[in-house]
Amino acid sequence: MNLFPNVEKAYTREHLNAREAQRMAEFIAFGPIVFQVSRLMVKFGILERLRDGAMTLPQIAQAAGLSEYAAKVLMEASLSIGTVIIDTKTDEYHLTNVGWFLLTDMATRANLDFNHDVNYEGFFLLEEALKEGKPAGLKHFGPWPTIYEGLSSLPKQVQDSWFGFDHFYSDHSFEEALPIVFAGKPRRIMDVGGNTGRFSQQCVAYDSEVEMTIVDLPQQIGLMKEAVKEDPNASRINGYGTNLLDPANGFPTEVHPDVIWMSQFLDCFSEPQILSILQRAAKVMDGNTRLMIMETFWDRQKYEPASFCLTMTSLYFTVMANGNSKMYHSDDFVKLVKEAGLEVETIHDGLGQGHSIMICKKK
Repeated sequence: MNLFPNVEKAYTREHLNAREAQRMAEFIAFGPIVFQVSRLMVKFGILERLRDGAMTLPQIAQAAGLSEYAAKVLMEASLSIGTVIIDTKTDEYHLTNVGWFLLTDMATRANLDFNHDVNYEGFFLLEEALKEGKPAGLKHFGPWPTIYEGLSSLPKQVQDSWFGFDHFYSDHSFEEALPIVFAGKPRRIMDVGGNTGRFSQQCVAYDSEVEMTIVDLPQQIGLMKEAVKEDPNASRINGYGTNLLDPANGFPTEVHPDVIWMSQFLDCFSEPQILSILQRAAKVMDGNTRLMIMETFWDRQKYEPASFCLTMTSLYFTVMANGNSKMYHSDDFVKLVKEAGLEVETIHDGLGQGHSIMICKKK
């Protein structure tokens, strides 16, 4: 297994002594409580106030609108979690580095909201999802076979957190991706799994001649058209509604794309499904077409915390999204690309929040 250096360092050797390991085991055992306490420390504004200065327990309770009992159990738990420390001479609480990141790091905040609003209650059925290969936790929201069919029907707060999570990771990489995508001056781009059209909007703003075709579920095409209708370049953004889970559904043959773009799309499918999609993409490619796959491969991260987030996100796919996909190791994709009759031309790493672009061509 190939791993980037910092990931290999973290995942191939023991780092904790016995006492540290024991504490980590207890931290895991109380994980759901750690999560909810920390989320409320953000929601009640306690961490934000401590960032501005040290406070005593009565001051914290009054500022947060809590009883002293409620403030005390939160603060004592947060001492153990490590988001705050206390000065025993003044009984004042101070924010720690962990608390600062929990409060200010935008990736952490997106993850926090996503896990509470989208994942938390459904994850009680992770065991069922693992055994059955179906998103057992999704029944918490509705009867759909995958979360994608139900996105437009989810409660607004759940939608906000889902799209906030999705857009945070994609939006921070799009700007850096555009020079790579347009290096060959493509005139026609097929944006597969284009969701609400955010990448296509950036493309038509970046290049005044490019024509975009978004390929996605019919429900998503409807959301996309609503989202882009006020864009002055909306006439160059077209939609093609289809369910690519059905192997009988091919890519639109009339587009003749110079680039087929798949951003955070293939991780929504199992390996056999990915192979089928790549094989169908290959059918509309010629020798000049480039398939560009942008993904957050967990093995190609510069820093290990990103790999941690990605391997944890894999379980979201297991229990909530579809029951059979994940955040992949890049070697998995290289193998599938070859099986589809394509080859990897190059890989660009380190875009935005740990994205890579795998550029493929026909053999």
